[in-house]
Amino acid sequence: MVPAIRLPIVVIAIAVALSAWLFLAPPAGLPPAAANTAALAVVAIAFWATGRLPEHVVALAFLLGAVLLKVAPPPVVFSGFSSTAWWLIFGGLIIGVAVRRTGLGDRVAIGLSALFGRRYPGLVIGITVIGLVLGFILPSSIGRAVLLLPIAAALAERHGFVDGRPGRTGIVLAAAFAVHLPTFAILPANVPNMVLAGAAEQLYGYTPLYGHYLLLHFPVLGLLKAAATVVLILWMFPDRTLAGQTASEAPALSRRPSRDEWRLTLLIMVSLALWVTDFLHHVSPAWVSLAAGIVCLLPATGLVPPKSFAQEVPYGTLFYIAGIMALGAVVAHSGLGDVLAHRLLAILPLAPGAEALNFAAMSMLGTLIGLATTLPGVPAVLTPLAADLSQATGWPLQTVLMAQVLGFSTVLFPYESGPLVVGTQLSGAGMAAALKLCLALAIVTIVFLLPLDFFWWRLLGEIG
Repeated sequence: MVPAIRLPIVVIAIAVALSAWLFLAPPAGLPPAAANTAALAVVAIAFWATGRLPEHVVALAFLLGAVLLKVAPPPVVFSGFSSTAWWLIFGGLIIGVAVRRTGLGDRVAIGLSALFGRRYPGLVIGITVIGLVLGFILPSSIGRAVLLLPIAAALAERHGFVDGRPGRTGIVLAAAFAVHLPTFAILPANVPNMVLAGAAEQLYGYTPLYGHYLLLHFPVLGLLKAAATVVLILWMFPDRTLAGQTASEAPALSRRPSRDEWRLTLLIMVSLALWVTDFLHHVSPAWVSLAAGIVCLLPATGLVPPKSFAQEVPYGTLFYIAGIMALGAVVAHSGLGDVLAHRLLAILPLAPGAEALNFAAMSMLGTLIGLATTLPGVPAVLTPLAADLSQATGWPLQTVLMAQVLGFSTVLFPYESGPLVVGTQLSGAGMAAALKLCLALAIVTIVFLLPLDFFWWRLLGEIG
């Protein structure tokens, strides 16, 4: 019996064939640098999406290919390592090791158990609510991920959801998704939102208002998307707390926190305060995170000894993130993003008065561009085209700008989003589980949430 051809192998084979075509016979009108970038990106995306190779290996291969093919200068190719997001993650990973080592994560998990109960659905709902609420407090989805993921993992273990059980996967993915995807509906909570706001102000003199942005997006893309995430997790990763696996019967902690726990708690509270008040002191959250990580590494604190730093910090995640950031930077530098946007714009069925069709097309435009540029690249590519899109749709410029959120908040693959990659890597859930949930949530968004959003926008008078 001939074994069935597995879908990932088919996807990779198609990607390699498409890449070879782009290298050898690029389409007319596509500059060589953009064609070579597309060829590299297609193969990298195929391997990231299918998980046939370790993510960090694919990232390093992409960096090497970009340098050898000279699609962008080395400072652009390796810009991920100099970005503030990369250093925010680096510091956060060290803090995560300290949270696990000191037992602080277990202690917080006990408190959450008392709040949410011991049943699996309650734990998933509770973690999702915390992740969404953090979106109003901490203006960095990566910061929220590195703060909540160790606690979510400890919460799962306290209730007997060990590695390999669907319940552990569900709880940690609830944290990874809740700190990021529903918070696109909160203006200062994610990088693409702020790229959109900055570009709109620079190009058109339009500054989105916090309240208007929240009213327009939060009811559907925030609350309903969070609820949909919970429902999908409970359906796709069903589990239950077994008899005898209660939080009270998990390994006990001492009644009083240790000195290390007090030190780490104080450090996290100071870091959180500095993150929240960055508009006052203008110190990037990345440098706050790095400073906190350095404090954890100091021999005087003893929070993360040298051996733990060498063995427990997931360096593969750092290289993967650098590769994801490089993809967006190289696509932008080569002009591939602009080419894709203009070609998609030429074929989209946009017309004044066709409101439902315009709404669907605008949503699809941002979602498709995000596949090539990653999410922060969507507003960078589309905002300069907003005037043309306004003329094509007959919509006010403000509405066209806000429609970008529909696209970059609909994520098909985890690699598109740095925070989602960080959350998935920190959770230990595995890329296959994250991809499964990501695709399912994208389908629910496209089939149910975006049509609801269309009627919500009409009710608000945003579109005719």
